[in-house]
Amino acid sequence: MCVCERERERERERCKASHNMTIRNVLRDHGQRYRPRMACLKKAEKVVLEMQDPTTGVKLQPQRLVITTIPHAITGEDIVVWLADRFQIDAQEARSFGSMLVALGYIYPIQDHKRLVVKPDASLYRFQTPYFWPTQQWPVEDTDYAIYLAKRNIRKKGILELHEQEQYNHLHKWMNHKWDFIVMQAKEQYRAAKERKKPDRVVFDCQERAYWVVHRPPPGTVSAMDYGLERLIDPNAHEVTGESLRYFPSVWSMVMCFSLHCRLVKYCATYKGHDPFLSKCLPSNPWLTDDVTYWALNMPNVEIPTKMRVERWTFSFGELLSDPRGRDDFRLFLKKEFSGENLAFWEGCEDLKWGTAATMKEKAEQIYKTFLARGAPRWINIDGKTMEITVKGLKHPHRYVLDAAQTHIYMLMKKDSYGRYLKSPVFKETTKKALFALNLNRRPSLSPIIIRQQEQEQKAKMAASAPVDITQVMSKLSQQGKEAPPRQEDK
Repeated sequence: MCVCERERERERERCKASHNMTIRNVLRDHGQRYRPRMACLKKAEKVVLEMQDPTTGVKLQPQRLVITTIPHAITGEDIVVWLADRFQIDAQEARSFGSMLVALGYIYPIQDHKRLVVKPDASLYRFQTPYFWPTQQWPVEDTDYAIYLAKRNIRKKGILELHEQEQYNHLHKWMNHKWDFIVMQAKEQYRAAKERKKPDRVVFDCQERAYWVVHRPPPGTVSAMDYGLERLIDPNAHEVTGESLRYFPSVWSMVMCFSLHCRLVKYCATYKGHDPFLSKCLPSNPWLTDDVTYWALNMPNVEIPTKMRVERWTFSFGELLSDPRGRDDFRLFLKKEFSGENLAFWEGCEDLKWGTAATMKEKAEQIYKTFLARGAPRWINIDGKTMEITVKGLKHPHRYVLDAAQTHIYMLMKKDSYGRYLKSPVFKETTKKALFALNLNRRPSLSPIIIRQQEQEQKAKMAASAPVDITQVMSKLSQQGKEAPPRQEDK
């Protein structure tokens, strides 16, 4: 093994040892920020491996940076010259190709970290260790980024870049419940870094910083890891070759189009009568007439709901809970079944989630004492695992600390109580009242403009049908002739 290969192996082991100090998820990240196209990245890696070849690759040599010697450094000019000679392209295209490799994280700058481009001059670059290559598919987690920023904050003594400071403050506020763990990990990594030699410390700092600049770019920078909207297939899967490549896309497209078509048709058929653009507004449209009956009938807590409003409650459990009048009706049903605490707990969680931050801690404690604590007056039945997650989260309460318990109760009401509610006498009685209320207010009112037009037409008809006095008409005409001024010709 040559000296360069041994140095790269030691560098790879140092990176692994440092990053294994953090808790890392082994699952692949299919999120919006990190979904690489494996075929493109593997081709780029072949070029990078050729560039690192000891005989035919780019010349690696130690370079002096201020008072520190950086091992295995390359210049931007050498990168452009090698790419132009290897692919027989001009310097401008070679520079663009090199900038793409830098943007993907295979080469990183040592001096100018903010700009992920290749400068065709004596600017220093290094090849990124394979541990940080995109094909490793490490999940880009907020916890790791928070540890990195906390470590930089310790090393820089609170002097960070503007966008890094904003991200640091945001993550500190968002992860306040585990910030002690983040600071502990940052201090441990900072202590381990101080034990390294200065060249190794500078190299590793540049590697890590380049990794986060690629995956968490500053505002206004185009990220090479952004691939648009979510896909319906696994973006980390290998390419499909052979006969399946011609057969699979067509079948998959047909299946997906048919499924989406069926769902769209079902949705349109369900909500057609409730769409104000496709159906009439009953009893009348208040924006076109002076009748406000529609608004009166659809107030949040109206005594008797309309037929269409009650009909929407049967579409889904979410439609029922989104209507305050529907929740009142559902609450009455649960009260008769002695399970009203489930809906009360769900409403309390919604109030905590969307309420003010000042009363957030008090509301969380009140909900715990009322519904979750031992001997609570309105105790709810949730499983032990959910209770453990909730109790652990309440040590550092936030808006979404009760999400696990709320989801459990929501699914319990949806699968059990909702179906029985639709068959209960409570819902049937509400449906009967709604039908009667709609029939009483079915006649729409007329617009004031139409009313004035009708009045004018009525006056015209009355004037036309009245008897005409000839003498009275002649006297009016003679009087108008006397009052008219003389014409210029008469003078």
